[in-house]
Formats: sequence, C-alpha cells, structure tokens
Amino acid sequence: MLTISAYLGLFLSAFGAATLLPLGSEAVLIGLLLSDAYLLWLLVAVASVGNVLGSLVNWTLGRYLEHFRQRRWFPVSERRLHQAQGWYARYGRWALLLSWLPIIGDPLTLVAGVMRERLWVFLLIVGLAKTARYSMLAALTLGWGSFVAS
Repeated sequence: MLTISAYLGLFLSAFGAATLLPLGSEAVLIGLLLSDAYLLWLLVAVASVGNVLGSLVNWTLGRYLEHFRQRRWFPVSERRLHQAQGWYARYGRWALLLSWLPIIGDPLTLVAGVMRERLWVFLLIVGLAKTARYSMLAALTLGWGSFVAS
C-alpha cells in the first residue's frame, strides 16, 4: 500500500505543479528516486503523465476562457489577446517545447488552449517536453550511468 501511495503522491504533485497553482514536483520525484525503493521508469512515467494531465487542465481552461472575452472582468484586453494570437501563430506550437519551464510553462499551455491548438498536437509536444524534463531530472539525480542501466 505504501508503494501505491508514493506513486499516487508523485502523480498528484506533478499534476498540481502543471496547473496554474504554485506547486512543485521535483522534490517528490528526487526523494523517491533517492530512496531506491521504486521503479525508475515508473516514477518518470507517473510524473510525466500527471504533469501532462495538469497541462491539459490549463489547455481546457484556455479553450473555454475565451468565451468570456467580452466581459468586463476578462483578464486580458482585446489588443493583448490579438498580440498573443499573432505571437502564437508565429511560434506557438513549438513554444510548447518550453512547457516544462517554471513560471512560463503553465501560461504557455493555457495560451495554447485559447489559441485553439489541436489536442493531439498539444499532447504530443507537451508530452515530449515533460517526459524529457523528468528523464533529465532522474538522470541528473542518479547519475547518467545509473539512469541508462535502469
């Protein structure tokens, strides 16, 4: 039961960290990696899936947030929204490769929803970025040799 709880805790921390909430999942992953009690590939997979699903929440919020753009409380001016649309038309899809970065990654996934990025493209790019991030974190934590051997 403790094993399932550890994986669930990692999933929830990775999920929350990918939303607009100010959370982090790196410490949880590193702690579980250093305990040497869990499967490396499963830890990376659980963290990646949780983080991608959290980003999907942002994408979904972005998809439906634009329906309220004419409201007074809408957080972005019409001019700024047009600027963002132009920026996303130029760089958008490939900017999602930066979705793993702190501070800018979560808003990028929200903007992708506002800009109506196709779901399969979003999931593919964000999934690659997030999995690469957790894989590199694991490799740096355990040392490259240990990571490759697992």
